[in-house]
Amino acid sequence: FPPFVSLPESAIQAAAEEAHRRGKLAFAHPTNAAGLLASVRGGVDVLVHTTPQSGPWDQTVLSAMTQKRVALIPTLKLWLYELRHDRTSARDRFVNTAVGQLRAWHASGGLILFGTDVGYMSDYDPSEEYALMAEAGMTFRQILASLTTAPAERFGESSRLGRIAVGFPADLVVLTKDPSQNVRAFAAVRYTLRDGKLIYRAFLP
Repeated sequence: FPPFVSLPESAIQAAAEEAHRRGKLAFAHPTNAAGLLASVRGGVDVLVHTTPQSGPWDQTVLSAMTQKRVALIPTLKLWLYELRHDRTSARDRFVNTAVGQLRAWHASGGLILFGTDVGYMSDYDPSEEYALMAEAGMTFRQILASLTTAPAERFGESSRLGRIAVGFPADLVVLTKDPSQNVRAFAAVRYTLRDGKLIYRAFLP
């Protein structure tokens, strides 16, 4: 809530440098355009959330993000959850702004990582997140990449994780429906295997 106070860019830079010195990525949770730009210029690697409070992302924001090669976790469903008690019109405007920010970032070729605020949110169903990502222009293959190859690449693990390939761990998710027909099907999980071991089985009628 206003007034928004951003960390000084020098403080962000010091934190990011320390994270990098330890071989870690630096994440930021900006609220407005000033905080977003300070995070990007300060060396943050991943932006956690869009920033609907700031209005549409203009070319200044997009260029700064692109130049620094940051990744974005949109968490679009978070805004539906946060504003669930607000008027529908106000909630829709807020969410549409976030979807527009993701659309602009996606159109610029920016790296997108899937994520939700589950744990903070009590609603664990990610299907709405997939639908909003599709609304922002992402195809089912691009959403799949945000779940698999993109995070593996960003975390420096693409040589051993994120794909189905010989020598890779058998980390697999089996769906009951086809996400190429409806991206919400990414949430229709029937089995989950980690390193070849079954860790989840859906109870189906």
